Amino acid sequence: MDNQYLDPNLKLFALNSNPALAKEIADSIGVELGKCSVKRFSDGEIQINIEESIRGCDVYVIQSTSGPVNDNLMETLIMIDALKRASAKTINIVLPYYGYARQDRKARAREPITAKLVANLLETAGATRVITLDLHAPQIQGFFDIPIDHLMGVPILAEYFKGKNISNEDIVIVSPDHGGVTRARKMADRLKAPIAIIDKRRPRPNVAEVMNIVGNIDGKVAILIDDIIDTAGTITLAASALVENGAKEVYACCTHPVLSGPAIERIQNSNIKELVVTNSIALPEEKKIDKVVELSVASLIGEAIIRVHEEQSVSTLFD
Repeated sequence: MDNQYLDPNLKLFALNSNPALAKEIADSIGVELGKCSVKRFSDGEIQINIEESIRGCDVYVIQSTSGPVNDNLMETLIMIDALKRASAKTINIVLPYYGYARQDRKARAREPITAKLVANLLETAGATRVITLDLHAPQIQGFFDIPIDHLMGVPILAEYFKGKNISNEDIVIVSPDHGGVTRARKMADRLKAPIAIIDKRRPRPNVAEVMNIVGNIDGKVAILIDDIIDTAGTITLAASALVENGAKEVYACCTHPVLSGPAIERIQNSNIKELVVTNSIALPEEKKIDKVVELSVASLIGEAIIRVHEEQSVSTLFD
């Protein structure tokens, strides 16, 4: 590690959800990962032991609350408690992926707002700051009463597509629904390309969705962008609709590859040429098919950690 970071008060710890990303972040800023053990008692309860002094230190804990989401969330809360009782000066939770973010409002009567509950749990446990990447809904930042730094994956995804040397006139950035238009616009601004929107509607219950495409995609290279791809149903149907309506090629990209259930099979059999994702969620080997391209968010998160630690602006990362 040649770029050694010299402040001994900066400590980085990894929990179990994404150790490879944590190691990469540590290497990018020149810090050794802190020593801690995360084990299970025989009844499944989590046991955490921090194996070095962190008294008076600024501690950063790297953990995506991806599947198994409840285990990873509980690990995070127990780690925060351990750090608080060991007299850490600040406890900064780095959540490359914030689980439960999709339950951010009451869509129906008597539903929980779990994204707010998770924010309350992190705060009550003793977190003093959260650093996260591409929240499903940016207003989740307001669920916290502690500082939250919200990083963006769009610049990393946009850089990848710039490197493909497809001419700007040929590209169109496509939002798979109305909710993702702001994200598509950010991507389109970086690639100097127009946008299109897929308007899904169900004429009546139990009838297949009709997909109308708002915008010109004929003869173009369409790049679908979303924050999360979970079962890949929406994105693969969108890709089919784009091809049927004259798109020349379809790429898809997202920040968080949840990819649960039939997702990988659907992508493999779809019109999507490449699915470009980040490593905010660790992908097991069986999900690393040829169509999936993984980009790293390690240097982005590493840079954000250094800026927070040195009390510099984080937003200038995206200018």
